[in-house]
Amino acid sequence: MTPVILLAAEKESAEVTDWAARIGWVVGLALFVALVYWLMREGWKWRGTLQGDLPELHSAPDDPGPVRLTLSGRYHGSTTAGQWLDRIVARGLGTRSRAELTLTDAGLDVVRPGANDFFVPVDALREARLDKGIAGKVLTEGGLLVVTWAHGERLIDSGFRSDHAAEHNEWVETLNQMINKTEGAR
Repeated sequence: MTPVILLAAEKESAEVTDWAARIGWVVGLALFVALVYWLMREGWKWRGTLQGDLPELHSAPDDPGPVRLTLSGRYHGSTTAGQWLDRIVARGLGTRSRAELTLTDAGLDVVRPGANDFFVPVDALREARLDKGIAGKVLTEGGLLVVTWAHGERLIDSGFRSDHAAEHNEWVETLNQMINKTEGAR
């Protein structure tokens, strides 16, 4: 039997971190992220410029009449009617926010803390429906209240989600009844 002699492996020093290369990679990545953010912001501003022909939004009248319905929830944005991915950003319509909706005989008042409020006169309302999505937001079927309205030469879909989704059906029925009465009076 031959004895087995194990020799200790030669000690190796730990690999030295190349701090210059690591810092270079971190700075490069930060610059890349900043560039992507800047390009996204410029794209948003360019879209607003292209939609610059959109007229100023209406403000609520002094005496809108009796309140029919109110809703607290979120405003998810507006798109060109029928094109749920064509977001409208002009006049602040692209800004998501909390929203308080009030439906009166005069129209739909949308109050948005931290964003531009707007008012849709009753004669500009075209349709109300339940849908599952609008640019940047997809929900379950019927999870979004979409109101179609005319502004200038455009038809616009605006998406809202109530804090209490059960309210959506009542809003659709009431809005569509108001729209039918208004169309019948024309």
